[in-house]
Amino acid sequence: MNPQQTLAQPLTLPRGAPLKNRIAKSAMSEALGTLDNRPTAKLERLYGAWADGGVGLCITGNVMIDRRALGEPGNVVVEDERDLDALRRWASAGSRDGTALWMQINHPGKQSPKGLNKQNVAPSAIAFGAEMAAFFSTPRELQPAEIEEIIVRYGRTAGIAKQAGFSGVQIHGAHGYLVSQFLSPHHNRREDAWGGSPDKRRRFVLAVLAEMRRQVGADFPIGIKLNSADFQRGGFSEEESLDAIRALVAAGIDLVEISGGTYEAPAMTGVPQQRTPVKDSTRRREAYFLEFAEKARAVVGSVPLMLTGGFRSADGMAEAISSGAVDLVGLARSLAMEPDLPSRLLAGGEPHHTVRPIRTGIALIDRMALMEVAWYTRQLRRIGEGRAPKPRESGLAAFAVGLVENGWNSFQTRRLRA
Repeated sequence: MNPQQTLAQPLTLPRGAPLKNRIAKSAMSEALGTLDNRPTAKLERLYGAWADGGVGLCITGNVMIDRRALGEPGNVVVEDERDLDALRRWASAGSRDGTALWMQINHPGKQSPKGLNKQNVAPSAIAFGAEMAAFFSTPRELQPAEIEEIIVRYGRTAGIAKQAGFSGVQIHGAHGYLVSQFLSPHHNRREDAWGGSPDKRRRFVLAVLAEMRRQVGADFPIGIKLNSADFQRGGFSEEESLDAIRALVAAGIDLVEISGGTYEAPAMTGVPQQRTPVKDSTRRREAYFLEFAEKARAVVGSVPLMLTGGFRSADGMAEAISSGAVDLVGLARSLAMEPDLPSRLLAGGEPHHTVRPIRTGIALIDRMALMEVAWYTRQLRRIGEGRAPKPRESGLAAFAVGLVENGWNSFQTRRLRA
């Protein structure tokens, strides 16, 4: 098969859910909710553009489970049915032309900007490193009863997503958010039933999966986005990630998406994290985490595997699939610049724009994933407003505007909740 034929193959998930092709849109933070965290018409327009653009599986940006725990201003929060009609419109727009639209469900834990929430919580009261401490406060350690409540909230949000017409849900277990924090021995230093050993650190994500399954039923797809590693000293390792995948597969997960890194070590943006020399064969391959995906392939059995990060060409995507390493290729930043890219790839074309590092010229800022998030969020907003993306927009300008907007929106969000 040629690359477009490989990418055009349909895929059936373990519970029978069909995907029309092998191209998936991975989650990106849109921040297109209202200041009181409700869905907007901008989300309908954005996800309609991706559905019309030919993607097979489309995963939303993180939808939060608790208005007291926001990751950023403009997050959509689903904790009850108050916005069911708006969620149905979002699901309908994003499901056009046979696209499977999944809601990514998340809790930020400690990874929330200073002052946005009344307080941030985490498995343990571990502060961020020196470079990030200016942006994130030291969290409070969660009490066991609070952990149980959070687990129920994950399930409730999943149940509402199903009711609204989303095709599935994804647990955000990567990039340093709460599930990732529970899995990490760096962030989780508890000595109770929720920490102290790899098995106990995995207990939280397995409980979240079980509660979601209880509330959505047997036939609704549930996936997870999981780090290959945290790339932090004393953090979540590849060996622990493989063990977590084994446990999740045994518990009935439907799709595993591989990524890596945190805001403190942003491997998911392509910023090099390795201190050892990289082999030439590895450097030539497009995907950032393909070697780990090949290891994961051996433990997932028949559960589909999705890989996100670094894909630049139809040949690179098709090679990852035809090699058997993965079943789906995840695209994110390229779809913020070209929402119709899947249709072009499936027609034998190539991307018009290459994903590039976004730079401000300020070294401290350029090392952080926050810079990438701010720039691409602005492109998503343009699409949601019915405008074209600006692939050459200045990184410094985007950072400056984003800093002012986030500060103002955080202030307004706190006022609304006062």
